[in-house]
Amino acid sequence: MTAQGHLLFSVTCALLAHKLQLTPALADASLWQTIPAALASALLPDLDHPKSVLGQRLPWISKPLSRLCGHRGFTHSLLAVAIAIWGLNQSLPAGSVPIGVKDALIVGYLSHLLGDWLTPAGIPLLWPIKRRFRLPGWPLKSGGPLETGFCTLTLLVAGWWCGWLI
Repeated sequence: MTAQGHLLFSVTCALLAHKLQLTPALADASLWQTIPAALASALLPDLDHPKSVLGQRLPWISKPLSRLCGHRGFTHSLLAVAIAIWGLNQSLPAGSVPIGVKDALIVGYLSHLLGDWLTPAGIPLLWPIKRRFRLPGWPLKSGGPLETGFCTLTLLVAGWWCGWLI
């Protein structure tokens, strides 16, 4: 999935997480806080790719990470999610930011993994085990009109369902 697709899909996931009350904090949080938080973390997993949006801006992190793990390696795994949650709790102590914002940061990261899970390349959820998980038979190749249409349509449906679009 492209950066644009990941950003659109992160807003979709933030809206759905809020509507479905995925966590009590997300249910109570303002979408004006949670959507920017989801957007902020939606591109983080691609930090392992030097030509990604973040990789180009943070090459001192991206290049070594790419050499160590490759693209769609560690950063696209459940282990990375667990470490990210631990890191959030260490760097943002209780009360420093609303819990809904922390939860939205996690939703944004997870939305990236879900988006890449929908592509034929899949993701290594159980890294360092190299097996890739993907939605079988799903033709959502990265880039192109199908991805843009899918991300836009899911955002419109989520926006309508959540009452943002009438």
